[in-house]
Amino acid sequence: MLNKDSKIYVAGHRGLVGSAIWQNLAQRGYTNLVGRTHQELDLTDQLAVRRFFDEQRPDAVVLAAAFVGGIMANSLYRADFIMQNMKMQCNVISEAYAHGVEKLLFLGSTCIYPKEAPQPMREDCLLTSPLEYTNEPYAIAKIAGLKMCESYNLQYGTNYIAVMPTNLYGPNDNFHLENSHVLPAMMRKVYLAKLIHDEEWAKIAADLDKRPVEGVDGSATQGEILSVLAKYGIYNNKVELWGTGRPLREFLWSEDMADASVHILLNVNFSDIIGHDRYSSVHFGAKTDGAVDRNHSEGRGGALPQLGEIRNCHINVGTGKELTIRQLSELVAQAVGFEGEIAFDASKPDGTLRKLTDVSKLHSLGWTHSVEIEEGVGRLFRWYGDSLQAGG
Repeated sequence: MLNKDSKIYVAGHRGLVGSAIWQNLAQRGYTNLVGRTHQELDLTDQLAVRRFFDEQRPDAVVLAAAFVGGIMANSLYRADFIMQNMKMQCNVISEAYAHGVEKLLFLGSTCIYPKEAPQPMREDCLLTSPLEYTNEPYAIAKIAGLKMCESYNLQYGTNYIAVMPTNLYGPNDNFHLENSHVLPAMMRKVYLAKLIHDEEWAKIAADLDKRPVEGVDGSATQGEILSVLAKYGIYNNKVELWGTGRPLREFLWSEDMADASVHILLNVNFSDIIGHDRYSSVHFGAKTDGAVDRNHSEGRGGALPQLGEIRNCHINVGTGKELTIRQLSELVAQAVGFEGEIAFDASKPDGTLRKLTDVSKLHSLGWTHSVEIEEGVGRLFRWYGDSLQAGG
């Protein structure tokens, strides 16, 4: 059992989810938290990860670090998306096992599910039909990660839990136009289109100084700024968005995701997911001088035929609610105070048309979301405005 003094390593503690998990743990009184920036620890470097675990020996690990992006980034950097994520996952999970980590929480994504998955998507629809092509490399990496957790649990009796969040948004979101997700990208586009119309060039310069676009910052000429923003569908009082606007999407506030993650980390075991009666022989977190005993027979649940097939042990984390991209754009325009035109370019891909999660398993484990999308969009825009004023 983890206690307030347990050392918890949060991989990706500066990111959207990792930072929220760190804050949630701290608010609950868990102060022995460990984090490393990418510059301090490259998780794709196996030897560096091993040295880190040798030195720190955490009791628990939250694997929130990932190489992520939207449709454009997924299309351009397919090799990076599969290789970088696979390296990080393999290094962290294998070293967690080698160093006897008591509990590990792996964060994936609902893009693991088939493109034509029945809606809402239950955990057991995994690997039942082809994936969406545009994000296939990332999805395969995340499927491999959840299967690593599942397989280590079955072979060695570890207590590694995989959670699959829906589309996330919130404080510390990525607003860089080249590689951000749909909501922050849309919000920034709408905001800049409004500023162009209002001729608020000082605010545009502040925005570009904070997050340059293709190397163009606030020192560029107005012509240079307008030219680069037009490449991303940002004009005077007009925004062009990819696709038809018809796809349905589910969104979860990142601090809600963090609360769900910490709830699962502290209160949910692998045996709770698959049933104590099927897996009562497993001794979770068995340590022998700081390391799991590889030959510990009680941990070899996967070798027992009477258990039957155990799969799909991951947990969907979402709201179970959805809205269209067009409806989302209207919420964003309202939050920003934008009264211009939002146009959809139907020649660009929509991606998967519907991705609603079934959150029955999550609810049965004692957690439900609290922030609805209407409130969350306004919160996100306020955070974005504050981040620009903070500078740097």
